[in-house]
Amino acid sequence: MFGKGLVKGLQITWKEFWAPKLTVEYPDKQHPMPERFHGKFVLDVDKCIACGLCVNACPNRVISLNKQKVGKKQYLTDYKMDIQYCLFCGLCVESCNKGAIHFTQDFNMNQYFYKNIPLVLVRREAPAEPLEEPATGGEEKPKPKPKPKPQAPKEEKVAEPAPPAAESEAAAGKEGQ
Repeated sequence: MFGKGLVKGLQITWKEFWAPKLTVEYPDKQHPMPERFHGKFVLDVDKCIACGLCVNACPNRVISLNKQKVGKKQYLTDYKMDIQYCLFCGLCVESCNKGAIHFTQDFNMNQYFYKNIPLVLVRREAPAEPLEEPATGGEEKPKPKPKPKPQAPKEEKVAEPAPPAAESEAAAGKEGQ
């Protein structure tokens, strides 16, 4: 038994020794990643409208976002992902209707300290309240002009046909006498 296992192991080793090498010297060379590779997340803050669809789509509740309403617009103030629980399923990317979140080709997301594991994509303050226009004396905003009401079509008077020229001369002659 000891001899058969040793011979079988050496046969596999000898066979693999002459096979072409598939190892890549990692830091210097990297394998090309497929186009649809699920790597590191990137958030385009300018496109994000803080709707929360990505938060609702995540099956493990990895994403947490905070937003602040300023005037009539919502501003994204905090966007954090607990990457240690992420499945990299891509449901958050699919659910974003503005295309604000997407994957990159970067697969190296290792961290040395546990506190650095959560991926903080946005952490900012919301802008200050928009300044209200000061009330100016007695001036008011001009009101829009009302649209004219449609009028009923007017009935046109039908003109009587003019008398022929000969008859009008005869009539004029009789009047003169």
